[in-house]
Amino acid sequence: MGFLSVSEVAKKWNISERSVRNYCATGRIKGAQLMGKTWIIPADALKPDRAKRKEFSDNPLLNVLKEQKDMKLKGGIYHKTQIELTYNSNHIEGSKLTEDQTRFIFETNTIGVTNETINIDDVIETSNHFKCIDYIIDNAKKPLTEALIKELHFILKTGTSDSRKDWFNVGAYKKLPNEVGGQETCKPENVASEMKALLEKYNNKENISLEDIVEFHQKFEKIHPFQDGNGRVGRLIMFKECLANNIVPFIIDENLKFYYYRGLREWNNEHGFLIDTCLSAQDKYKQWLEYFGI
Repeated sequence: MGFLSVSEVAKKWNISERSVRNYCATGRIKGAQLMGKTWIIPADALKPDRAKRKEFSDNPLLNVLKEQKDMKLKGGIYHKTQIELTYNSNHIEGSKLTEDQTRFIFETNTIGVTNETINIDDVIETSNHFKCIDYIIDNAKKPLTEALIKELHFILKTGTSDSRKDWFNVGAYKKLPNEVGGQETCKPENVASEMKALLEKYNNKENISLEDIVEFHQKFEKIHPFQDGNGRVGRLIMFKECLANNIVPFIIDENLKFYYYRGLREWNNEHGFLIDTCLSAQDKYKQWLEYFGI
């Protein structure tokens, strides 16, 4: 029986010499011998099977999103999620960027030629929102905490005109009272305790359901813990928690905006309005998953 060198085996198996040496050192090539500082390998040795890659999570969708994010893959479910979630969530909050402009920023990191006047904050928050989605994919398996929520707000609002205002408190709870839809929200001095109580109740649940996630969102928006950006942070949290609990996520799009607002407003009287709206959005995401074979 003849022997081959590392370089000869690497060429034969079409892999790197480093991989061959690693296979030898870990005993994965039967009959390989170390002669001084050099490995010799039986000429009839078989190439070892590649070790099965450890999955990022037990959620197939999260694994795909993570893989495509790390690959910077275009045209897949990660790409579509970035465009759709960012465009719709920003548009609900008043961004004037079109879906095509949002896509152009994501794909080219430029705005493109336009005759329109573009609000710089819209561009910055769009770019920041892409980073927020990456953050929730990378941290989807981690418990939902105040620190994680504050980090989302910090990423979203960094570099905006708001971030240059001392009183705005980027990445921290609000200093000044605010309201949403003409309704009062939690007073600034009570936000920390209200958020702690909300998170404690939520994290103590054994099996998180879609309704639990939606209920957390409604109560989060009622507290309105940040000076601005609460809606986008809240919807990012819902997406993250769906991934964390192996629930098909959803994106509230422009067509569902008023049903979504009605559901938030009427939650205490009727849960069905908001739940049905989220289920409708989930059905659309399921169609994307079917298209991409996930």
